[in-house]
Amino acid sequence: MAIDLKLGRFQAAYKGQMELYLRWLDKNERQPLEEPPIGLILCAGKSSEHVELLRLDRSGIRVAAYMTELPPRDLLEQKLHQAIRTARARLEAGGDE
Repeated sequence: MAIDLKLGRFQAAYKGQMELYLRWLDKNERQPLEEPPIGLILCAGKSSEHVELLRLDRSGIRVAAYMTELPPRDLLEQKLHQAIRTARARLEAGGDE
């Protein structure tokens, strides 16, 4: 697994950089019977549409936004409830993404 921490918002160029890391890991570190490596790009922000258009889910790369400060309680609750709804919908659809 490769993890790349970025200070700003997600940019399309990060995909190519992560693909390079994953190819290197696949070629030089992957052991027999191991699954292909996956990548995680941590950014201060991201556009879900931008990530979707780049089809990162097909390349074993995921993007997650981190918080630089704790948001107001109501926003945090809203995000938590949305994450739960999304996870339930994926489970009901039979997906593991």
